[in-house]
Amino acid sequence: MILYLFILLLTFLYISVKRHYNQWERQGLPAAESIIPFGSLKALFRKERSMGLAVTDIYERFSEKVVGIMLAFKPALLIRDAELARQMLTKDFDSFHDRGVYVDENRDPLSANLFSLKGHSWRNMRAKLSPSFSSGKLKAMFETVDDVANKMIDYVLRQFEGEGQKVTLSIKEVTTNYAIDIIASVMFGLDINSFTNPSNEFRQISDRLFKTNQTHILHRIRNVMNFMCPSIAKFLALFGTLDPITADLREIVKRTIEYREKHGVVRKDLLQLLLQIRNAGEISEDDNTNSWHIENVAENQKSMSIDTITANLMLFYIAGSETTSSTIAYTLYELSMYPEILQRVQTEVLECLAKHNLTPRDNLSYDLLQDLPYLDLCIMETTRKYPGLPIWNRECTKDYYLSDNNFVIKKGTSIIIPIMGVGRDAKYFPQPMDYKPERYAEEKDKNNMVAFMSFGDGPRFCIAKRMGVINVKAALVKILANFNIETQPRKEVEFKFHSTPVLMPKDDLQITISKRC
Repeated sequence: MILYLFILLLTFLYISVKRHYNQWERQGLPAAESIIPFGSLKALFRKERSMGLAVTDIYERFSEKVVGIMLAFKPALLIRDAELARQMLTKDFDSFHDRGVYVDENRDPLSANLFSLKGHSWRNMRAKLSPSFSSGKLKAMFETVDDVANKMIDYVLRQFEGEGQKVTLSIKEVTTNYAIDIIASVMFGLDINSFTNPSNEFRQISDRLFKTNQTHILHRIRNVMNFMCPSIAKFLALFGTLDPITADLREIVKRTIEYREKHGVVRKDLLQLLLQIRNAGEISEDDNTNSWHIENVAENQKSMSIDTITANLMLFYIAGSETTSSTIAYTLYELSMYPEILQRVQTEVLECLAKHNLTPRDNLSYDLLQDLPYLDLCIMETTRKYPGLPIWNRECTKDYYLSDNNFVIKKGTSIIIPIMGVGRDAKYFPQPMDYKPERYAEEKDKNNMVAFMSFGDGPRFCIAKRMGVINVKAALVKILANFNIETQPRKEVEFKFHSTPVLMPKDDLQITISKRC
């Protein structure tokens, strides 16, 4: 009798699980094949493809606008239609205003960053942080960006010592050091130089996060569950599964804040602006030098905790460091394979410097970087082909009717927008693997600009987009002004598996350069 009950229980469990995994087919939607317990992401769990590439593979296997998928055991909908995706991000934002990832503001404040916050909490945080990225604030912080760019050029010039007239660089390594120093200086307010001290604590954190991927199995599970199943992540958080990378960054932030508040230190960086929110509740809208000062207040009157500051700086660190370094590296790599494009953008840079009465080694200005339209097109093309995040995610916050499918997306359903899949789809961008900056200008009518969503769209678009583009342009201008890039045969970049969604090249991105006379 016990054996029969056991078999009956197993049968019931099997049928229930099977029913859960084929729910999209039962509801009449096309669906990607699901394997228990991996769902539609078998390649991810086998460490064959990263999350973004696994989703892109599914995108390419279907033609329908909406496809049902399973993120392990979590049901989700893959939105393959660019117009529908943009409508969800903009016009119908009220039905998709949350990302559906783990966040617990009260018990786990380090999870409460701008990316993960929901509803009114997100709106309040967005309103507080938006003034940090105004033109005036970015212009004030640009001197630091330019200083890091000069250090990068000095490093590259040193590589020519004893090496002759040409040098081959692993450009991704160079741009990673640049991005790390930018984040450390502009966001955390720390003076480091990864070009002369590659073992500094910030570079070590970056290597642990993006290169060596050395994190404990429990932390990796927690990081996956933050996206796949927030309820499990919330349960794991009860056991204090704080990963060492976040712990290290929190200590850096705490140490820096305490030093500044004790000694009255003022720097024109993002941390200083967050301290204004912490002490005054808002960021000064004035852009003069005095507006960066803060009045220290009692601890019980502070409106933003160190954990909340750390949470948002951690977000900007993760989102900014890898995307900045990759965008610069991929742009230079593509330019090395397209000599006509390279000549056009390099000519624009040199003419712009002459127009502003500057030499290649002079300090740049924020205004100069606004005067490079073709370089802007190159950056757009790079982010189309190599988006910083290959997928965007949303959660349906109220029932949403799809007229084409006569289907209702239920509240709580996860939505995946495959940015890389759409950006490399010939339906939207003809010859998608070709590097063609002109597609956003001269050939605009042949391309569907609705499909360009590399920075997101709608109220939750990338808040630091302008800062990221400025950081990328400063590095590209310095390199193109000071060096010639040798042409090399065309070879598409292959990507390796990584536990984070970002695109990690399998091989070094190498370019050969020579000094300009």
